[in-house]
Amino acid sequence: MAFAVNLSPLPLRSPEITVGSNSFPKSIISFTRKRPTLSFAVSNSTEEPPTTTPEIELEFIGPKPGDDGKYPVDRASAVSGEKLLRTIMADNKLELYGTYGKVMNCGGGGSCGTCIVEVVEGTELLNERTNTELKYLKKKPESWRLACQTIVGNKENSGKVRIQRLPQWKK
Repeated sequence: MAFAVNLSPLPLRSPEITVGSNSFPKSIISFTRKRPTLSFAVSNSTEEPPTTTPEIELEFIGPKPGDDGKYPVDRASAVSGEKLLRTIMADNKLELYGTYGKVMNCGGGGSCGTCIVEVVEGTELLNERTNTELKYLKKKPESWRLACQTIVGNKENSGKVRIQRLPQWKK
């Protein structure tokens, strides 16, 4: 149930003073005041106003250039703060692992270090490096992350993130 209240201001006009002429020797002072208005609007609707869910747009750059010399780009989107990067890539059938990682990955448990990606743009839209990442990526560039440890968004932000898949292949 919703209520709306409208209280009109109480304007007071300055007093009007009339001083009589010689033939009318009396003074008249009058005050005029508006009455306040109070109005209510009631709604029995239980609907909440529509809210927009923050969304992160992702671009995944392929590990090797195509025949035209350009790197292929795949696109996906995700609700901010709800999924790991690894899950988003799996849901969109995007290649995450190299040859060894396809056979010997830990399935997202953070115990192998084979799901390495490079964040090209949008680092501020991802969570900070976890202890697992600090362990496996000690000697790697700061832009490298483990997809199984990277949460996309924080439920409040939105924007664009560019990810280089298999950065170790790009030389």
